[in-house]
Amino acid sequence: MHTGCIHTSDYLKRIGVPDIAAATSPFDPGYDPSTLASHLQQSAHLMSTLKISMACWIVASESATRMKIALARAHGVPTVTGGGPFEIAVAQGELPAYLDLCADVGVTRIECGQGFTENHLDPREIVAAAQSRGLDVQMELGKKHDGGFSDGTLSAWIDQGKEWLDAGAVQLVVEARESARGVGLFDQDGHLNTAYADRFVAAFGFDTVVFEAPNKPSQFALLNHFGREVHLCNVRLEELLRVEIYRRGLHSDAFGHTNLRPGSPVAFAVQHS
Repeated sequence: MHTGCIHTSDYLKRIGVPDIAAATSPFDPGYDPSTLASHLQQSAHLMSTLKISMACWIVASESATRMKIALARAHGVPTVTGGGPFEIAVAQGELPAYLDLCADVGVTRIECGQGFTENHLDPREIVAAAQSRGLDVQMELGKKHDGGFSDGTLSAWIDQGKEWLDAGAVQLVVEARESARGVGLFDQDGHLNTAYADRFVAAFGFDTVVFEAPNKPSQFALLNHFGREVHLCNVRLEELLRVEIYRRGLHSDAFGHTNLRPGSPVAFAVQHS
């Protein structure tokens, strides 16, 4: 009976779930290497990148940090550092040292931002400095402590995003902190401003703009609105599978949404015959 010849991937096709490219960037807030290794074994194929978040990786045992980055690389998952250490490095006048460290430990990409500092940033200078060390750059759009976007601040952040892309950044991240309340696209009650979210997608497209979605309400709201194409980040590792079943319409709350619900099994079979 247990031949191993019947596969979950084949079953997903039979019920109409399409193949979906990895579109979620979970974050590691300081898990131990063994925990991260287990998550990578289970879910690496669902990860677009892995964020080595906050400054935990700098104060943890260096051997453990290097081990985690090597584990992600072995599974084919690019790694990116969070924006906080970048902002502090700039404020302390030690950005070159920070970039040297990021390159030496083996991360793929750094996140830049101005979420809690007012440092002057020259996108072309910073991207060039990162690229000279073999590092890609993504830019975070939004402030951590100034409340949600307004029409004026939204336009300014979109303009800044275009400036960073012109300088060579590969992706843009829309700030939502850990709460998705009273920040960025979310009001004090955690409701998504869909009109503002649409403006980011209209300006940059799904492949370039990534939305922070740190909790269940923010994750479901973005997927309900945009469908399975939307790229999410700052998803906790233990919540990644829940996000991905929702993205595929396999969650009870997602099955009723036409932009998430699996297609007709018959139509899928004909399409892929």
